[in-house]
Amino acid sequence: MRQGLLIFDCDGVLIDSEALACRVVAEELAEHGIALAPEELDERFPGFTDQRIAQILTAETGRSLPDDFPLRVAKRTIALFEQELEAVPGVQALLAGLNGPRCVASNSLEERLRFSLRCTDLLRFFAGEAVFSSEMVARGKPAPDLHLHAAAVMGFAPGDCLVIEDSVTGVTAARAAGMEVIGFTGASHVGAGHGDALMAAGSREIADSMNDLARLLSA
Repeated sequence: MRQGLLIFDCDGVLIDSEALACRVVAEELAEHGIALAPEELDERFPGFTDQRIAQILTAETGRSLPDDFPLRVAKRTIALFEQELEAVPGVQALLAGLNGPRCVASNSLEERLRFSLRCTDLLRFFAGEAVFSSEMVARGKPAPDLHLHAAAVMGFAPGDCLVIEDSVTGVTAARAAGMEVIGFTGASHVGAGHGDALMAAGSREIADSMNDLARLLSA
């Protein structure tokens, strides 16, 4: 890879969190009369903000969800993450071996994002202001706002950024920002055919493990 900025998604790339996160959202929705299995949430809303999920389901079901739904989900998620969250296998070695600039850009709320990185001992790899949440921009992924904001703050043009994403939502956002993307399929929630979906969305290559990602980044 030419010298530039690496932008990592967090959930499903750095941390193996998607199954846990969907479990929390399903539990919170059930308390408001909306029954969806975690597996269905993972299939329908990969990479979506909790606010956007609430908007879609309110429109579909007619059931009103509280304005603080994302905050309620974030608090429950942090409690579960504290007990069960793990980093994606091999990610610490990958990050330790990188010399160039890198940052995180995630649709998660900032409190949850920083907690996730801290409790998996990954925050130390992203110094200073190199952690970006959808709360910092008007629109989260799949809009390009978050990737463009991260690049601007880090001092890079979009064309000098390479993004690592595990969802079609994230790949779509990065491509809309004018950035190249490597799709990542190495987390535990990924099912058959997911790599094909990431390629169709605009990924340049697919990495199915951190070792594979390291190989692609060094090519």
